[in-house]
Amino acid sequence: MEEPKRTALVGMDTAELIKFAGRIGAPAFRGKQLSEWIYRQGADGYDNMTNLPAEFRAKLEESCDLHPLTLVQRQDSVDGVTKLLLNTHDEQGIEAVLLDCEDRISSCISSQVGCAMKCEFCATGLGGYTRNLTVGEIVDQILQLQIATGKRADHVGFMGMGEPMHNLDAVLESLRIFNEELGIGYRRMHVSTVGIVPRIRELADAGLPIHLAISLHSPTDSVRTAIMPVNKKWPVREVIDAARYFVSKTGRKITFEYLMIDGINDTVEQAHRLGTLIKGMTALVTLIPFNWVDTARGFKKPSSDRIRRFRAELERMGVTVSQRKERGQGIDAACGQLRGKHVGRPIPVNARILNVV
Repeated sequence: MEEPKRTALVGMDTAELIKFAGRIGAPAFRGKQLSEWIYRQGADGYDNMTNLPAEFRAKLEESCDLHPLTLVQRQDSVDGVTKLLLNTHDEQGIEAVLLDCEDRISSCISSQVGCAMKCEFCATGLGGYTRNLTVGEIVDQILQLQIATGKRADHVGFMGMGEPMHNLDAVLESLRIFNEELGIGYRRMHVSTVGIVPRIRELADAGLPIHLAISLHSPTDSVRTAIMPVNKKWPVREVIDAARYFVSKTGRKITFEYLMIDGINDTVEQAHRLGTLIKGMTALVTLIPFNWVDTARGFKKPSSDRIRRFRAELERMGVTVSQRKERGQGIDAACGQLRGKHVGRPIPVNARILNVV
């Protein structure tokens, strides 16, 4: 990755901002004020930091950037979903989403530029992998969402572009900043993975009371390998063993995300196998009807009846089941869809487009 020409303040915690203030000749309390403006007040520029001396603000303007990301495009749907396309310093596009729900303001953020997992159903995987995001680039997604919408996120999900377990150090540091600097409780943070077994165990050993979601999508190796190449390295049984380890270490319920694809993984037999596989585990299965992505496989969403019968079998076996509400249908809601429109073409900085559907 090409190093940025200027340091960005977002991504530094209060202690680091205090040290930074000292390096440019300011007293320690100026660093604390910076932290307050960045993380609690959501300042989008130095001019907004009204209790900082003009001389100090001029030094900041001269020596560093406030945000490492730049807003490129925004999409809004009528059901309260906002999706941002953001530019990194090296002109890579990443996506972040905010969902205004009845009882929460949830965010869905990215951990990488692209993804190397090559899942057959995922627009991000179709675009390939470029690099990991820095701590600042991860944290800034929340701040950019809050600035764009005027709403403060109280739930964070690493369910956007990339495989969080392949950038675990930066993800863990970002979780800490979300907690200590933005005041978001760990129990309101979610990390999703396709099943990187050693990193699931490492995350469990970190001892954070966060929520883990595993993209399972099939209880059988033959089907899962066909749609998720990662299964060749870590098959279903190893993923389930790692999930049990996470539950035993953290005491937290685990979520198995199950993307339902017509004629691929939506039979009652597969529901029965899934129920048998996770029997006795403190777990939730979240059914996700396929959100259309243009792939060579021509995947489709199952009928409502097939989804109903699949769910009924799981519930008959005593499995706790939820079904993800389909939102953002009028915009490029699936992970990677919005970025995919720009891959291979220059992304004009500040070329913001507002699509209200």
